[in-house]
Amino acid sequence: MERTVEKFQFIFLVAGIGFFVLAFIVSGVLTVNAISQYPYTTLDEISQNVSPYFEALAQQYPEQFEKYYPGGPTPENYKEALNLGRNIYIREACWHCHTQQIRPVGNEDIRFGPVSTAAEQQHELMLPQLLGTRRVGPDLSRESGYRSNDWHVAHFYNPRSVSPVSVMPAYTWFFDGRQPNKKGIAIITYMQWLGSNVEQQ
Repeated sequence: MERTVEKFQFIFLVAGIGFFVLAFIVSGVLTVNAISQYPYTTLDEISQNVSPYFEALAQQYPEQFEKYYPGGPTPENYKEALNLGRNIYIREACWHCHTQQIRPVGNEDIRFGPVSTAAEQQHELMLPQLLGTRRVGPDLSRESGYRSNDWHVAHFYNPRSVSPVSVMPAYTWFFDGRQPNKKGIAIITYMQWLGSNVEQQ
């Protein structure tokens, strides 16, 4: 009798592990198959459509812009600013307090808009995905155009000047005096790009 029970325990253990592995593989295959139907956009392709917010930064801060991005708001400079902005976002651990995905839980669609889709993540600037660890600050997946360049400048220089209860630190090293430097222009450019691809779908 004991041997029969042991046999069944072993069979159930192996079957349980097998079904878990099968579910894991099927889940991965279905996800990859679903995502593969959306075109992947490279940074070179993204930078061909220079953002009006990047052009506005060139007009708002002409001396700083010419110093750090000589030649004006060209696709090459836009590409450089976007890439640097994303790297700064990662390096400064912005992803720790902000997310870049609106999840289908907790009324997030009411607070931030429709739930994020796989198509929104099919861009070089979105991979690997920066889902965030927790949400202390707002979701940034569709930040583009939600706030002005001036708001972002003020917010990075002194967050509590525009959001009195903010716990975000001041990023004064993004500025030369009170004018955004190369890092400041780059992070604002990246913020103003986030979600701009959603309008094009």
